Amino acid sequence: MRRLGASLGACVRAGDVVLLRGEMGAGKSVLTRAAAKAMGVEGPVPSPTFTILNIHEGRALRLYHFDLYRLEDADALYEMGLEEYIPAPDGASFIEWPERAEEAMPGDALTVVIAYAADGEARHVELIPGGAFDEARIEEILRHMEAHDEYPDD
Repeated sequence: MRRLGASLGACVRAGDVVLLRGEMGAGKSVLTRAAAKAMGVEGPVPSPTFTILNIHEGRALRLYHFDLYRLEDADALYEMGLEEYIPAPDGASFIEWPERAEEAMPGDALTVVIAYAADGEARHVELIPGGAFDEARIEEILRHMEAHDEYPDD
């Protein structure tokens, strides 16, 4: 998750939205912390479970880290006015539990589906393009992972 997160963080652009789907403990927050580090965010990147959104300053972009687990539906997101950061013109939005406010999620987004492998330890990750976040963008992320692979046998 850290390798993928680091590559995502290195490749995201202003206005990008990354939808993180997976069960509790699958690695969504770990991936986001690695992306934050690659974006130049300094300091801790806690999960915004109770605040819904944490904004972190990176080198060139802000990281908008959402955790929608506690929301009942998209109306709650709209009531808080947080939809204005999806997408964010000055940063990248990483959204955990997007299914809690599905109708507020843009079509132009990378969906990352994380599932446990059969052994219960490893993860299976599927990257699903959406709109402007197309196959070419996914290939860019994968090339970055290969070029910066510290653990080739992992």
